[in-house]
Amino acid sequence: MILAILTGFGTGFSLILAIGAQNAFVLRQGLLREHVFWVCLICALSDAILISVGVGGISSISHAFPWAIAALTSGSAAFFIVYGAISLKRAFHPGALQAADPNGSSVRATLITALALSWLNPHVYLDTVGLIGAVSTHFHGWPDKIAFGGGATFASFVFFFGLGYGARLLAPFFARTNAWAVLDVVIALVMWSIALTLILGEIAHL
Repeated sequence: MILAILTGFGTGFSLILAIGAQNAFVLRQGLLREHVFWVCLICALSDAILISVGVGGISSISHAFPWAIAALTSGSAAFFIVYGAISLKRAFHPGALQAADPNGSSVRATLITALALSWLNPHVYLDTVGLIGAVSTHFHGWPDKIAFGGGATFASFVFFFGLGYGARLLAPFFARTNAWAVLDVVIALVMWSIALTLILGEIAHL
């Protein structure tokens, strides 16, 4: 069960590390110290819901359509490999993060923006429901699956609250291009290690 938790945490954290619109928004709110708690909570809870759907739904599909899981796992491994390559390429052309302006400073406008960035981004579904769900199929039995999902969910809470409340400490560091280069190299290595795990898992089932 400990392995499932650690795998879930590592998978979830490596996926969420990629800097996108949602993370940039959380970072900016953290820098402004505006509604940080609610923004982080919405992002983390949204991930928790989608991760639960991925772990539960993909597991149900696997019994009826085992070939679909094999295809999804292969596709996920390919995605991790390509994503790792993209991250490594970014490491050679790093740049400082530019956070986008929020739609407004009111609580309502801020929370609507957080919800939109959490639920209207197709990549979120690919990561949480698709990729995390696919990785969860390598754990047999609901205790391990729940532990895996819990680890991935915990990673979301750690990341978003850490980013939101640690923004003022992180901003000066990530203003340096070398910091982004190191981060992208780490992401590439983690992505490739996950891809290798998936590939070896599929070979073991042959």
